[in-house]
Amino acid sequence: MRKIVIADVTLKKLCEEREVSLLFREKSTIANSAELLGANVIELPNVKNLREDSIIYKTIAKNVQNAVLAIPVGFTSEDVKNAWECVKDAKKPRLQVELPVSTIQMEYTYHVKQEKMLEKIVQLITEAKAICSDVEFSALDATRASLEFVLSAVKKAEESGATVITICDNAGISTPSEIASIVSAVKKAVTVPVYVQVSDRINMAVASAFAAIENGADGLKCAMVSKDALLTGAICDAVNVCGKQIDAFVELKSTKIHASIEELTSKINHKQFDDSTASSEDKNVLLDEESTLKDVAVSATALGYDLSENDLGNVYKALMKVCEKKGTIGAKEFEALIASNAMQAPSTYHFETYTTTSSNVSTAMSQITLKCNGEIICGVSTGDGPIDSAFRAIEQCIGHHYELDDFQVQAVTEGKEALGSALVKLRNNGKLYSGNGTSTDIVGASIRAYVNALNKIVAEEK
Repeated sequence: MRKIVIADVTLKKLCEEREVSLLFREKSTIANSAELLGANVIELPNVKNLREDSIIYKTIAKNVQNAVLAIPVGFTSEDVKNAWECVKDAKKPRLQVELPVSTIQMEYTYHVKQEKMLEKIVQLITEAKAICSDVEFSALDATRASLEFVLSAVKKAEESGATVITICDNAGISTPSEIASIVSAVKKAVTVPVYVQVSDRINMAVASAFAAIENGADGLKCAMVSKDALLTGAICDAVNVCGKQIDAFVELKSTKIHASIEELTSKINHKQFDDSTASSEDKNVLLDEESTLKDVAVSATALGYDLSENDLGNVYKALMKVCEKKGTIGAKEFEALIASNAMQAPSTYHFETYTTTSSNVSTAMSQITLKCNGEIICGVSTGDGPIDSAFRAIEQCIGHHYELDDFQVQAVTEGKEALGSALVKLRNNGKLYSGNGTSTDIVGASIRAYVNALNKIVAEEK
């Protein structure tokens, strides 16, 4: 029976699918889990930030003992060198040249024709081969490409030094017979091992994988968790039951695979959020002491904040202090850090006094007094409760209405004299500005939070 190589692409797929970056700890956990389950190859995502990614990938490289550690080399000579820096300490490093072979992807993504793409394939593989003995060529979007050009590309790749060829179904619309046809043709054109990356977009990943194996495929790319990839658990179960029929086996540890994947799922915040209207508590933000400055920036953007470099630095420092004591923080706590540490604007408006009346038989009314440039200004308004009327009274003072995007209140301490913290988010010209206020008087804390956010808007407008 033929051994089918299993390449784990969980890390790569999750980084593509997620809007918020995986944590350092999560990336290490995924790589360790893949090796424990018996994956022959573990694939890393593209290098996006060399300084931060190299630290993470070098750590993973030292921990991976048995599997090949593969990383994409990008599109330039500099990208090749950067990728090699990340995996050169691995026991079995591999550089991957991943380029499209379909006309639509070549022309609209890279703006090149077939001849130029062939030249780029040769260039990158030659440069990669000069520093790493194991080089893979992945023909992206191969199922939508001309078969003639696919064969030209894989032949050029082998001639240039590629040791593995991968055929990818990125569109996810090919049937098992179409996959089989391409694999059969490629196997006849090259002598190196041929891997296949199928999609489960139309629920035919396992069937396509079996068709590829029957036509000579030497390896499969799968993920432990993902939206459209061939799932590790599914292919393991299928080969265990029907492996004899296709004369193939995999080295995955089938007895513990499902329990291990379930445990992995519980350890990583792997879900993607794509609902721009979701409230902050529904958005999957999880930061810890191993989070990088990039993680903070991406999380802030996901929550709707556009922070300057100085603000990012301040928020990052505050995050590290909190995580030393608490371990991890979620979206709500992260927003409180932003409110307290980002854009500490001068007090154009200074909160002086407030008076409010409220009962269950009459409309709430508030009077707010602010000071602006030495001038005392007052506003009076009614509203649905003391806080609503207070916010409306502030609008009377300043003569402008800002959209209240979110308002949160929580106790900071315990007991009847508990200190309350209020978070107010105002939206102006599409940007969010958050303010924080703390007091034993929750109405006063809310007013302070509103005025704090207001001052940030005024400071930026100036």
